[in-house]
Parts: sequence; structure tokens; C-alpha cells
Amino acid sequence: MSGRLRAGAGALGELMVTAGVLVLLFVVWQLWWTDVAAADDQRAAVASVQQTFDAAPPAGGGAVPAVVPAEPPVLAEPGQDGEGFAVVHVPRFGEGWQVAAEQGVGLRPVLNDGVLGHYPGTAMPGGVGNLALAGHRTTYGAPLGQIAELVPGDPVVVETADGWYVYLVSGSEVVTPDRVDVIAPVPGDPDAAPTERMITLTACHPRFSARQRYVVHGVLDSFSPRGGPPPAELGTGVGGV
Repeated sequence: MSGRLRAGAGALGELMVTAGVLVLLFVVWQLWWTDVAAADDQRAAVASVQQTFDAAPPAGGGAVPAVVPAEPPVLAEPGQDGEGFAVVHVPRFGEGWQVAAEQGVGLRPVLNDGVLGHYPGTAMPGGVGNLALAGHRTTYGAPLGQIAELVPGDPVVVETADGWYVYLVSGSEVVTPDRVDVIAPVPGDPDAAPTERMITLTACHPRFSARQRYVVHGVLDSFSPRGGPPPAELGTGVGGV
């Protein structure tokens, strides 16, 4: 091999090593550092939303109904992306697990902050229709990293300034990204008029891929107004991080 060829081969080898290092650094950043950075954002988002709860007057005089009232309170939909309005608790994900819910489903300023994003135009907590929320399954705090562990009957508790809305998981499905009907007021039937108060959680599927969507549906089971104790579904884990 001539000196020129050897030099060229050496330069190519150095470029390949450099490219390999850059790829490795990107993987470390994507899979590890984004989770580290999002953890602070997640805590800050929960604290910010809970401050608005503390400033709101208690609703319902502390009574805790055992079933959903005929007309549970329903917040107005935020008008600005990134505006927090709820804290979501999922006991199946661990004691004290909670994450903020914000308006919008853009990567920035919403999903990449490690929060759940509210699909604009879908129901708000307690409203008739479908409260649809999206979140990352991997990276950026992965708030829905355990979504596939949810089973029928599991509670998903949405806390707002008015109180706690307890939804019970009714089922799950895996769909292609174009199946936007899963977040329709009546999931799977966009032309139907809603009569139930539902929740839908969506995340990418399988893990580390955006080829499909993992979707979990639930139905509102009870509402506990602020001013009384939190619902029993939260156990002793309410308020943790």
C-alpha cells in the first residue's frame, strides 16, 4: 500500500472512530441525560400546578361523594400551550407517582418537559367526552414508560383545583399513528355523540419506536371535591414526587 493510501485509510479510520464516539454521545444524551434534565422539569411543573390549587377556594364543602355527581365541575380549557392545569396520579406506576398535565402536545414546550400533554379540543377533567393525554414512553422523563402495565380496573386520578377525578382503566389497544379516532369523544367512533366521561392515554409503541401507539382508555368512576380527604385510590402516596 502506498503512503498516500495508508494516509487516506488512516484518516478514514479516524473519521469512523470520531463518528462512533459522536453516535455514542448522542445515545447517552438521548437515553440518559434527557431523563435527568426532565426530572427537574417534572418536579417544577407539579409544584407550579399545585400552587394554583392552593390558591383556589375549596369546592364542595369537604363532602366526598361515593359516585360521580350529575354534573362534576369542569375546568375551562387553557388557551395557551404549556399552561398547566392538573396533576395526574397513577398508583400502578409506584407510590407517590405523579406528573403535571399541560395544554398542548408539541414537543416543546410540553412533552419534552416530561409532562403529559392535553390534546386540544378534547374533554377537560370531568367533562363528557374524552380527556386525551399524551406522553413520552422513553426519554425526557418517560412519564408513560409503564403504560403497558396498566390493566382494567386500575385507577388514574386527575387532580385539579376543584378536586380529584378517579378514572378506572377499561382497556387498551395498539394502533397505527393515523388512528386519531382513539381520542375522539367516543373513542373509535368519531361521529357518535358522547354520553360518558372518559380518559385516554397515548404513547409511542413499541419502546424506542414511533411506529405505533399504545392507547389506554378509562371511564370516570368518582369525584372527590377539594376540601376533603383525597380519594382512597391514592392511599398514602398522595403528594409525593
